[in-house]
Amino acid sequence: MATALVTGATAGIGESFCRLLASKGYDLVLVARNEARLEERANELRAKYSVGVEILAADLSLPDQLAKVEARVGDTKKPIEVLINNAGFGIKESFLQSSVEAEQLLLDVLVRAPMRLMHAALPRMKDADSGIILNVSSVAGWIAGGTYSAAKSYLTVISEALHTELAETKVKVHVLCPGFTHTEFHQRGRMNMKGLPEFMWLDADRVVATAWANAVAGKAISIPGWQYLTLSTLARFGPRPLVRKLGMGVRKRQRREAKHT
Repeated sequence: MATALVTGATAGIGESFCRLLASKGYDLVLVARNEARLEERANELRAKYSVGVEILAADLSLPDQLAKVEARVGDTKKPIEVLINNAGFGIKESFLQSSVEAEQLLLDVLVRAPMRLMHAALPRMKDADSGIILNVSSVAGWIAGGTYSAAKSYLTVISEALHTELAETKVKVHVLCPGFTHTEFHQRGRMNMKGLPEFMWLDADRVVATAWANAVAGKAISIPGWQYLTLSTLARFGPRPLVRKLGMGVRKRQRREAKHT
């Protein structure tokens, strides 16, 4: 039975990936910070799908705990066939107002952790000529929306680069770039999203199903939702001064609304 490892596995897009992969018969390794929540999710998956589930409680911002996850990813005796790099969070303050500690924490979780886990997974996948890496990025990676956008830009670009580099193999690297999705992400970041129209919200299960189908098909990028396909096209190919202005305008409005909650 093939095994998939999912970071940020207890909620939102990560939790949806766990259910989808379990439904397809994958054994799972769930990675998140909260051990009690991991146990709860693991028990639910075992009971419903009759798959093997390991839990690995780890804070990916801490080098020693990230190293534990790297070791599991690189374990050739219990190989990881699917790696889902999903863990992440956002900072509501602007770069000029946030602490350097918060900025470093974001880079550690959104950039360093997936980079190191991919680096641990790929040697075995290349040797076996098999495997899927799916990175959860964001349409924000194409706009100038501050630190989060910059970090997601890295994840999108490295995914595209690896997809191209591995094109002649059976190892697949895919990047998911969703827009606003119904998860715990914004609540955890204390972001006020009340002003966002309902049609702009995506369903996590649909986002995940689309991304998985595209990854298996060997595609490089998923952008779920017509609204985000349109916006991402404008962001990628529109005039950069306009893209910068719109991107920062969105962030300023979110921060302004947050002050009134």
